[in-house]
Amino acid sequence: MNKLKRLGIDTYMILLFVMVLAGAFLPARGMAADALSHASFWAVTLLFLLYGAKLDPSAVKAGFLNWRLQGLTFAATYLLFPALGLLLAAIFGPVLGPEMTTGLLFLSILPSTVQSSIAFTSIAGGNVPGAICAASVSNMVGVVLTPLLAALVLHQDGGGISLDAVARIATQIVLPFVLGQLLRRWIGGFVQRHKLLTTVVDRGAILLIVYSAFGAGTVAGLWTQIPAASLLLLLAVVWLFLALTFLIMAKGGRRLGLPEEDRTVLLFCGSTKSLASGLPIATALFPAATLGAIVLPTMLFHLSQLLLCSILAQRKARALAEAEA
Repeated sequence: MNKLKRLGIDTYMILLFVMVLAGAFLPARGMAADALSHASFWAVTLLFLLYGAKLDPSAVKAGFLNWRLQGLTFAATYLLFPALGLLLAAIFGPVLGPEMTTGLLFLSILPSTVQSSIAFTSIAGGNVPGAICAASVSNMVGVVLTPLLAALVLHQDGGGISLDAVARIATQIVLPFVLGQLLRRWIGGFVQRHKLLTTVVDRGAILLIVYSAFGAGTVAGLWTQIPAASLLLLLAVVWLFLALTFLIMAKGGRRLGLPEEDRTVLLFCGSTKSLASGLPIATALFPAATLGAIVLPTMLFHLSQLLLCSILAQRKARALAEAEA
């Protein structure tokens, strides 16, 4: 297990794989599936309520002083990523099929990670306050901006977002988040002191959604309709997507003359995508029968980015230690 942790593979990642396999081979059906759907809905609602209570607007305001770093990180998340997503979808979409192509586009418009990008920035000796601001702003704005971009991007792809989906986004994600922000002065301290609570709700909600999504795909016969060659191609496309974004962030930060601490923030906040925000939003936007295939690119990207970020952060930490020795 220690060897796996050094590679960035922890218990949570193993549980994600277990949920994928459980959904594929032991999907919930009938009343059990209905109960799972309700449990997932309320878990996501509670998750975004806690997100709202946890994020400190004052820290975000302070971080805005470094406007260059914040602007570059925001542009990477919501301009560069969607542009690359549209390009890759145009090239590989005819082979991947409509669901996984939609998933690739959906991945491109998600906000950055919060906990992991800040943690990796800290390990690598980067600008932690800048990372907190960049990740917080990305997710606060993403609650509204991601569904709006989804409506625009998926419309271009021949899809679209229904009014029912917009209503679900408002009631399940935006409203709890806003309510959490309004209640922050009363419950924010409690949430900060009990980090295990948010961790359990965060990861528990994701595990429920993963099992539900892949189980619904199994029941709908989705996986029998996707050739193995398409799955392998999707993995290759996701890795290409990941490599392009990390390369652009690394080279761009250096070319623009950012200090090393800020380049680290741009690398880890500008190149990552949030599974924690993405899956709940996906459940509100897409039908259950196709949800598994649509979130598959996000799952693969998330697991791959954790491995790559872990390796890069540890390498930067060793280099920093050697320089200070």
